[in-house]
Amino acid sequence: MIKLAYNNVRFEGMADDDACLDGLVDAADVPFDELAAYDRRFFSAARHSFLSLWINQPEGFSVAAYGKNGISGFGTIRSCRKGYKIGPLFADDRQTAERIFVSLTAKIPRGEYFYLDVPSVNPFANAMVKKHNLRPVFKTARMYSRGLPDLPLENIYGVTSFELG
Repeated sequence: MIKLAYNNVRFEGMADDDACLDGLVDAADVPFDELAAYDRRFFSAARHSFLSLWINQPEGFSVAAYGKNGISGFGTIRSCRKGYKIGPLFADDRQTAERIFVSLTAKIPRGEYFYLDVPSVNPFANAMVKKHNLRPVFKTARMYSRGLPDLPLENIYGVTSFELG
């Protein structure tokens, strides 16, 4: 039986900030095994091949918060049909998510639209989109047929895509 777990909400914003990477690095420069292990915390299956292509896609940019203690956040922005799409955006805390979000949106031309799909059950992600004046444009239902996977939803600020989670 399929059960509703929670909703995801797509938010729309417009690029208007200039920012530096502020301690972030290009995700392609992080040891891939570490990046794949970090990504695995937020997805119900390993996706090595997918992730390798995702962080290196044309018209995309991926960053990671990476230091002596390893990875504490990761995000990607990519060109889409209209504007740009952020996803995933995973972070160990709200400050790291904020740094990644600002750095990603600073990579696109000022005045371009961008989109971020947020799990509605993450209050920190909801506070971030409110702070940046993003507006909801639609929502989807996240449903599972084999039970809710044990994922740290409070650390998922943006899903990779509605189709992939």
